[in-house]
Amino acid sequence: MEYHITLPSKPRVVSEEGLQGIYEIDSLYPGYGHTLGNSLRRIILSSLSGAAITSVKIDDVQHEFATIEGVRESVMEILLNLKRVHFALQGDEPQTIRLSIKGPKDVTAADIIMPSQVSITNPDAHIADVAGKVSLELEATIERGLGYVAREVLTKEKVDIGTIALDATFTPIRRVNYEVENMRVGDRTDFNRLRILIETNGTLTPREALESSIEIMIHQLKSVIGFQEETETSTAGDFEDSSAAASGSKDGAKVKVEDLGLSARVAGALAEGGIKTAAGLARKTASALKELDGLGDKAVTEIEAALGSLGLSLKGE
Repeated sequence: MEYHITLPSKPRVVSEEGLQGIYEIDSLYPGYGHTLGNSLRRIILSSLSGAAITSVKIDDVQHEFATIEGVRESVMEILLNLKRVHFALQGDEPQTIRLSIKGPKDVTAADIIMPSQVSITNPDAHIADVAGKVSLELEATIERGLGYVAREVLTKEKVDIGTIALDATFTPIRRVNYEVENMRVGDRTDFNRLRILIETNGTLTPREALESSIEIMIHQLKSVIGFQEETETSTAGDFEDSSAAASGSKDGAKVKVEDLGLSARVAGALAEGGIKTAAGLARKTASALKELDGLGDKAVTEIEAALGSLGLSLKGE
């Protein structure tokens, strides 16, 4: 009986409205709907980076349980309101934002003074209600991270007096759910259709969240293809060489690919191919290396020169 391999479809957009998107993947093998759906859900919730406030310093305020005369909200309420502001951060360096307000004023996220690397997706978010001629001066640190991080982890060192450390929820995802239903593929009716719903906070789109999670999964799985290279041991033929040359080859076989002095492009292609050591590289032929993405004659020549410096060479054709 002829066996046909059925591959799943690319994600299809069911609907995209505001910050919420629904997508479907068809023709999954029986059981693969839950396997893929649960994996993507966990990646979306835990592995997509975002930005959040990690510390706040308010003039004349020493701790989060204080109150500010002329401000309706307590300091704790102000901090909670700041945590509801959705920040987008360009780059990985922490940035400082500021508020400098004189009342009377209903303070919103739109009043925040930010560097060019920071933007806000919900500028209407309420922060505080300042009365009379009262001033509200504060600054806060924005950082990039993953998931939820307790302030005890963020503040490994002592913070300055008057600086209030905060728990940080970095994830840009509000909600993600999935469901699986059976569908017909050929004569079979037990294939799976995966439907996944994603809602974000606006700092990235639901489609970007799904695409990024798929890329993360593929990258993680590619890194575990194959097995770790075993250290090459001497064979009887090695004794035909001088003891010094044999010792040099044995030591050279332990060298990692990233330590061979290869160009970044060549080293990256070898890593993607699961080749981690000089010993593993020496067991490859030139034609086998050329089958890897990004490797051609010039790259093979570079590899041969690097192996030669260790007393090793590529396997003969």
